Amino acid sequence: MKKDNQHIILKTENLSIGYASKKSKTIVASNINIELHQGELVGLIGGNGIGKSTLLRTLTKVQNQLDGTIYINNKDISKYASIDLAKVMSLVLTELISSKNLLVKELVALGRQPYTNWVGNLSEHDKIIIKKVLKQTNIQDLKDKNCFELSDGQLQKVMIARALAQDTDIIILDEPTTHLDMYHKAYVLKLLQKLAKKTNKTILFSSHEIDLAIQLCDKLVVMTDNGVVSDTPCNLIEQGTFDALFPKDLIVFYEKTGSFRVKK
Repeated sequence: MKKDNQHIILKTENLSIGYASKKSKTIVASNINIELHQGELVGLIGGNGIGKSTLLRTLTKVQNQLDGTIYINNKDISKYASIDLAKVMSLVLTELISSKNLLVKELVALGRQPYTNWVGNLSEHDKIIIKKVLKQTNIQDLKDKNCFELSDGQLQKVMIARALAQDTDIIILDEPTTHLDMYHKAYVLKLLQKLAKKTNKTILFSSHEIDLAIQLCDKLVVMTDNGVVSDTPCNLIEQGTFDALFPKDLIVFYEKTGSFRVKK
């Protein structure tokens, strides 16, 4: 479902990503032009080592772009102060949290840091938002548990709740289904789909679960050796984009089913 009439939350113009030193530049991908609209669930997919994490780090200002411009709400990302960027963009990484001794409700409350006063006191408004996101992610019954007691799937829902508590226009997740079994992979991605529709937030995630992403996402950003393209899953299937994802000697994409199969 295309949402051209929706507000553009994130946009790139002729973006080049990679790594620079004093002597040289290593370009991972260039000429990246994408638009993410309000309320869209967007999957970032591509083969191993293609540059998905580099793109996410660049879009979130963790590392600098080599060229081009990134806009958040029509404002150059380089013009955002860190505290202001934290009010429009939240990030969920694959790294383990620093302290699993926190209670679930305490970890979720950390999402309110951009808005709390200098001593970090929660206002009544903050508490209302925390209660709301616990319900939205269906983890009310976990709120008084220590994080070290949680399964990987439960902890991922807590991290999503923390990002929701940050109340940003866009949430970016790096491999949110890592270490999860098939059921919980589908559960987390279905949860993200529901949250994008219910909250009208833009959600961008990278994933190796390409079949699930094709089924659930409003839009996909596909990275291949030929470049970066972005469109609806149906349009990308029609354009044969998925045929270029993997060598055809082992993996084949079937347009009729919208899925990959091992070649017989």
